[in-house]
Amino acid sequence: MDKKRIHIAAGIILNPDYSQIFITQRPAKAHKGGFWEFAGGQVEHGETAEQAVIRELEEEVGITATVVEAFMSMTHDYPDKALTFDFFLIKVFDGVPYGKEGQPGQWVEILALSGFEFPEANSPVLAKIQEMFA
Repeated sequence: MDKKRIHIAAGIILNPDYSQIFITQRPAKAHKGGFWEFAGGQVEHGETAEQAVIRELEEEVGITATVVEAFMSMTHDYPDKALTFDFFLIKVFDGVPYGKEGQPGQWVEILALSGFEFPEANSPVLAKIQEMFA
């Protein structure tokens, strides 16, 4: 049976000097629970990926992204899920990010990201971030 492909939009939230990124931890009961991630979520019907990431960042981390820059698009298939991702750089936003849904969230030095466990799908994204900003 083919898995339904789920479209995810995620924001890579950078601090003003681009030395840190705000990441959040997935809930224990979620797919890849306990892993760290870039805030975001599913693109809803009739919504663009850019609209979805702005909405998701407001819902999950309490910020309003005012500049959204396309960073990377990719697909990744897990045994139980088929995902398409659109990652965006969020360099300008209103508010202070925090775990609005009760999830842990923190600013992490880009060079320290490798010390956090992310879902496998994030590997190429993390590599590109290191290449561009580290």
